[in-house]
Amino acid sequence: MDLFTFFDFGQGGAWGGQREKRERQARQPKPPKCGPVARVLISLLITIVFGAVYFYFQLPALNFRDEGFYLFLILLCIVFAVCMVILQGFRSNSVREYVSYTKKNLMIPFGITVVLLAVLAVGSVTGWIVFRAKAYSELMPMEEGDFSAEVAEIDWDQIPMLDADSANNLANRKLGELSDLVSQFTVDDASAQINYNGRPVRVNYLNYSGFFKWWNNQSEGIPAYIMIDMRTQEVEVVRLEERIRYSPSEYLNRDLNRHLRFQYPTFMFDDVNFEVDDNGTPYWVASVVEKRIGLFGGKDIKGAVLLNAVTGESEYYEIADVPTWVDRVYQADLIMEQYDYYGQYHNGFWNSIFGQNDCTIATDGYNYIAQDDDVWVYTGVTSVTDDRGNIGFILVNQRTKEAHYYSCAGAEEYSAMSSAEGALQQYQYTATFPLLLNISDQPTYFMAMKDAAGLVKMYAMVNVQQYQIVATGTTVENCQQNYHDLMVENGILEEEEAVPEGTDENGNGQSGTGQDGTDQEPEQSAPDGTVTGRIAEIRSAVIDGNTCYYLRLENSEDYYTVNAGEYPAAVILNVGDQITISYYGETGPIREGTDLRTE
Repeated sequence: MDLFTFFDFGQGGAWGGQREKRERQARQPKPPKCGPVARVLISLLITIVFGAVYFYFQLPALNFRDEGFYLFLILLCIVFAVCMVILQGFRSNSVREYVSYTKKNLMIPFGITVVLLAVLAVGSVTGWIVFRAKAYSELMPMEEGDFSAEVAEIDWDQIPMLDADSANNLANRKLGELSDLVSQFTVDDASAQINYNGRPVRVNYLNYSGFFKWWNNQSEGIPAYIMIDMRTQEVEVVRLEERIRYSPSEYLNRDLNRHLRFQYPTFMFDDVNFEVDDNGTPYWVASVVEKRIGLFGGKDIKGAVLLNAVTGESEYYEIADVPTWVDRVYQADLIMEQYDYYGQYHNGFWNSIFGQNDCTIATDGYNYIAQDDDVWVYTGVTSVTDDRGNIGFILVNQRTKEAHYYSCAGAEEYSAMSSAEGALQQYQYTATFPLLLNISDQPTYFMAMKDAAGLVKMYAMVNVQQYQIVATGTTVENCQQNYHDLMVENGILEEEEAVPEGTDENGNGQSGTGQDGTDQEPEQSAPDGTVTGRIAEIRSAVIDGNTCYYLRLENSEDYYTVNAGEYPAAVILNVGDQITISYYGETGPIREGTDLRTE
């Protein structure tokens, strides 16, 4: 054999044989990183750990009627498949062979994923409103009602004078006065209007103002909550002997949503509300959701979990068994949604698209009425063509979902708000969303009128059916008297009908605005004196729905009161400002101020 043949790189040469051997070795699949059993066990272990961590932080409901549960399972299948691929290694030089081998090993997670996606698709179709319009329209049974017979004329002590924004502003202002709380906590704006011992109030809970504030205070808990009287506008900080330890601003296992999920892993929860029982004990009311149409459609409420915010103890109640002190189980947004289903689809889906015969929807806003120790949601009903007029309105009990429809053609709420603002256009006040009242058997919109600073300055009443009838007043009683006079003038009421509360024995309003919108003030005697000086101290209080300022001058112990509705300049006064003020009362630490002038 010559040297050329020996060193030939072909198949017959020595070097050629070595190369062929190396190529055969290269074509052999590389051994896997671990055996098939170990690979499956390790992948399962990693998937379980990932699922536990995901569940702890994302808190999906372990319920086959929750779409999120299927997405959770699909995510676990993906994690398992990725682990299997990584652990099997690259076992072939051919990508095609590698893909074929991988598919064989991932058939089970892939098949489970396909089944889950199919269930999601079929479940969504079975609840599709195109096919189930009638079922959606029946989610809220509706009864025809008689407004004058069923809606009692409300006691003025039960009328909430504030809207949610104003109540939250008062709560934040009150917290700012408390040096031991303001630096550690913030007021949550998600307040709920409830009935508390016969009074309409809003309760605001406190949140830790950050992680480090939680770290410093979490061993003791949240020391108080804030209650705002919707009638008098008084704000009370309710200090607790045993502090709140379960809330949305907690971390780890005392986080409210996590605590609920660990106690009820299969429950689907709606919003969780903060309420207090008749003894002032704070509770979280968690509405429990059920799906009543198809697999995922027809969201409704089947009951509520009541969780003690102090102890963390909880109990589930069916809707019929929820304690009467609980005021809000059905959220207002869900009620609006279910009425829209009823109004649009009770004659079928295609009618809602084309003919639109007898199709109605709820108006854009809503408010609350306290009646029979329950809170009812009010909203107007209008046609789907948005013609700026109401054909009626509904009242729905937030605890039981008892629903009543009242036929009453008239102005929709935003038109009434514009009418009230127009009657006081010289002040540029803004109307709150109306509250529906029964005034002398007349459906009436009642609104508070706020200035640019959000302070309530006046009140307005607008007749629902004849919204050109607008009465205003600086107090509720004055406003009602003016409204009564206007209804008599327009032939809605007879002269001899009962005079509303807040008038004198002759039936005349004591103060406020007249039928023509001009100011009418009671006659008063001349002031007892006048003082001039610099302001040393300013205090404020809300009395009978009006903001009053108490001014103390330098070198004096006496306070002089002024009503912000009569003297708007009082709102912008500061300590150190020079003022001149007249007053009534020769002696006493508090004197009624009048004729306020700044210099």
